[in-house]
Amino acid sequence: MPDSGRIRPRDRDAILQSLAAGVVPRRGLQHVQVGRAREVTALLGDLERVTDGGSAIRFIIGEYGSGKSFFLHLIRTAALEKQMVTMHADLTPDRRIFSTGGQARSLYAELARNLSTRTNPDGGALQSVVERFIGEAQQAARSNGLETEEMIRNHLTSLSELVGGYAFADVVAAYWRGHDQGDANLKASAVRWLRGEYSTKTDARHDLGVREIIDDGNVYDMLKLLARFVQLAGYGGLIVAFDEMVNLYKLANTRARNSNYEQILRILNDCLQGSVEHLGFLMAGTPEFLTDTRRGLYSYEALQSRLSENRFASANVRDFSGPVMRLANLSAEELCVVLTKLRNVLAGGKEQAHALPDDALSAFMDHCSRRIGEAYFQTPRSTIRAFVQLLMVLEQNPGTSWMQLIGDLRFEPDSDESVTGALTTSLDQSAGDELATFRL
Repeated sequence: MPDSGRIRPRDRDAILQSLAAGVVPRRGLQHVQVGRAREVTALLGDLERVTDGGSAIRFIIGEYGSGKSFFLHLIRTAALEKQMVTMHADLTPDRRIFSTGGQARSLYAELARNLSTRTNPDGGALQSVVERFIGEAQQAARSNGLETEEMIRNHLTSLSELVGGYAFADVVAAYWRGHDQGDANLKASAVRWLRGEYSTKTDARHDLGVREIIDDGNVYDMLKLLARFVQLAGYGGLIVAFDEMVNLYKLANTRARNSNYEQILRILNDCLQGSVEHLGFLMAGTPEFLTDTRRGLYSYEALQSRLSENRFASANVRDFSGPVMRLANLSAEELCVVLTKLRNVLAGGKEQAHALPDDALSAFMDHCSRRIGEAYFQTPRSTIRAFVQLLMVLEQNPGTSWMQLIGDLRFEPDSDESVTGALTTSLDQSAGDELATFRL
């Protein structure tokens, strides 16, 4: 009889290698997930609302390393399991929600590249979604004695009420013609358009016969179109996740920053008022990004009034009904559970193969507490990396004393980066946020 608790080598290696490098693992999340039960339940309720034809928006707020990136990945995984489509991207100085210099279109292109479904969880699923829609239209056309292109346009009639709906329908119809006629170039051109890769309307008109392209001014409108389209293709809806929102806070140009906040306000209003269908947004950022009255979202009065938290809520009495969800610091108990799970991952789920006894876990946590104090609860990446590296050394060097290794351990805590407006590189920012794994 197979061991139900056994961890596949593929998942084991993916988890350990990712954590040793300080990034979120793409596989095996269920083996390291800890806590966050109420937060996850609230987000699952949002997914249900989107599937039922509604909308949702959440601002996931936490310090660097508090678990935002991992939390986003966890919810996206849950959405895929519910037969939804997800898109995700990190904001950078070159990728923004609104711009006039190509940064918004660059963000959309990144979202499109990362479009995922349950059968294509690692991105690149846009073409398969289009083909699924066309397959549904083919079956309906045969049943009703109509041409496939006519049925495609009939199904997409509801998109005509949205900005860019006619051009979107023309592009999908062009993809079908390319498929039907064996014209690979026409199919590729349609996919390029849907991915936002056309930079001029002239090229799009020459290749596809459409007069519009996806540009800085209509990115959000295109996301609304895609949400309706994936629902017509048989999926539950679309979840869009933005990480590293702090990059908007760091914009030195006040006008550019406010323009992005205006776009966020537009999205927030649409989602709260139910003006969009089958669409949900997750936006992750630091407390400064939210509450700073000089440069954060609270600097925009309309956003501050909508995002102000329930005055009756507290650390002990939580309210998960509003758009803002704060991630609490990691507790000692949760960290202990994470270390226990990591020890089990290294052993492949076999208890008898554990490289460390329980006493070693307590000794390791005590060492971290004495070395870096409370910081290892708040931003525990260095703690987790050190623990994974300790496990790997013990695995590769049988007979080595764990007590000596822990005593010789030297590492610096993650810096609690204070956002002062100075731009840091995208790599540094993403590295600082990957502590999410260790918090859940």
